[in-house]
Amino acid sequence: MDAAFHIRPFAFDRIFPAVETARDSDDPAALRAHIAVLEAEAALADVARDAALDAARDAGFAAGLAAARADRQAAMLAAIDALHATIEDVDSRLEAIAEATTREAVVLVEVAAELLAARTPATLAIDDAIGRVLRQVARGQEIEVRVHPDLVDEVERLVAVRQAGDRRRLAIGVTGDATLPVGDSHIHWDRGGVLLDAAQRSEAVRAALALALPG
Repeated sequence: MDAAFHIRPFAFDRIFPAVETARDSDDPAALRAHIAVLEAEAALADVARDAALDAARDAGFAAGLAAARADRQAAMLAAIDALHATIEDVDSRLEAIAEATTREAVVLVEVAAELLAARTPATLAIDDAIGRVLRQVARGQEIEVRVHPDLVDEVERLVAVRQAGDRRRLAIGVTGDATLPVGDSHIHWDRGGVLLDAAQRSEAVRAALALALPG
């Protein structure tokens, strides 16, 4: 053999002591305790998770409720503003309608007064005055009725109608007076007289109709 080749054994001069570890699987009681701990930890995790979910739901509900209330408040304010605008518009329209109605009523009063002061109502007013005079004067008292010449025929016709319905003889004379406006009349007898003024009657009609007008 070659003298340079030497066989030398490994030196196992270091000793590593074997450490024996306890094995839980070797102890059933310890294994059950470990399982119980894990289950408790899992239960605590479930409780924490459920609490977090509840908190998240509560926070979301509160946020949604606040948003809904804010939207409702905004909608109510908008509706109130719109209602106020509508009321103001209605008020302005009602005022315009009231003004127009008043103007129309004034025109109506003028027209009605003119109609009531026209010829036929004027002769009826004269006839009514003659009737009042006849109830005041003695039987057979002579009465003179002066009217505008255009009304003589109509007044004489009304007197004839009265005469036909009265047993006593009516001494009523109708004469024309061009100085009197149409509708005016002077009724005279020995102890008194009556003056009819068509303009005053028209004004009285206007005053009576004006009572029905607004404002």
